[in-house]
Amino acid sequence: MAENEWLSKDFYKVLGVSKDATEDDITKAYRKLARKYHPDLNKTKEAEERFKDISEAYDVLSNKEQRQKYDAIRQFGMGGARFSGGSGQGGFDASGFSDIFGSMFGGNGGNVRFSTSGGGPSNLNDIFSMFGGAAGGRGGASYGGSRYGNPYEEPPTPQRGDDRKSKITLTFRQAVKGATVSLRVDGKQFKTHIPAGVKDGQKIRIAGKGRPGSNGGANGDMYLTVQVKPDPRFTMRGHDIVMDVPVTVGEAVAGARVEAHDIDGETVTFKVPAGSSSGAEIRVGGKGVQSATAGDLIGCVQIRVPAKPGLGAKHAAKEFDKSVEGYAEAVAAER
Repeated sequence: MAENEWLSKDFYKVLGVSKDATEDDITKAYRKLARKYHPDLNKTKEAEERFKDISEAYDVLSNKEQRQKYDAIRQFGMGGARFSGGSGQGGFDASGFSDIFGSMFGGNGGNVRFSTSGGGPSNLNDIFSMFGGAAGGRGGASYGGSRYGNPYEEPPTPQRGDDRKSKITLTFRQAVKGATVSLRVDGKQFKTHIPAGVKDGQKIRIAGKGRPGSNGGANGDMYLTVQVKPDPRFTMRGHDIVMDVPVTVGEAVAGARVEAHDIDGETVTFKVPAGSSSGAEIRVGGKGVQSATAGDLIGCVQIRVPAKPGLGAKHAAKEFDKSVEGYAEAVAAER
């Protein structure tokens, strides 16, 4: 906005502040109005025009030098007057205003005379030239699209950082027991805990270890895919640990208490019920995955027979089949 239009604009009224408002008062008033009339928030034509006026007012009043010029022009130009150098006839001495102009013109304010000419300011350029030119240094707001050349800008939207993906390989025992592992992100090492009972292919979320956020946004997360090495003896089923328990024909038929070693190498005792077949499951409670709910150790009965039975063993086996009425026939029917 050009300075020669300042007489027709009451910028203090536009912002709703008094003429002795502080810089903070002016900024607060501007921001309050900008939030109400900003075109990104208020789509009406009236709001668009209002926002232009608000921005123009703030551009002048928020700049100390521009505000001084504006106040001086408004104070001395509203009474149908003009400025002229030297002394004149019928005028009055404007030296009372030398404090204002002296601060802006290097002490020459006392040489400025204010004389009436009746019909309004006839040559405002006399005033503007004293301030260093007829055009405003900052002008109005640059306006267009969603970017505005004014001090009020919508704060940048916080952006959350991207997530990372990584992999880790565990032994079966680490997967059962849980483990504390070391990982590295952007050259920095950190430790994290893998919970007991994690499964092969399972993804674990590690909060805040993804890419950094921007504009104050949170970091992304890391998603760690777990690979579990298979174990030749043990598998997991939920929170249970499953293993084979080999037994003899006699133990399977008559029942027995058999000892085996768990994943920690400790001795555990399985009770094999009489008449157990291969595939039957027997349990030792509480010896599975130790989590919120402890699992069990499950033994799968596997009946073992000699690879090269002697004649006596073969004869005894046949006699056994005959001794149990309907046994051989029932097995044959399942085939």
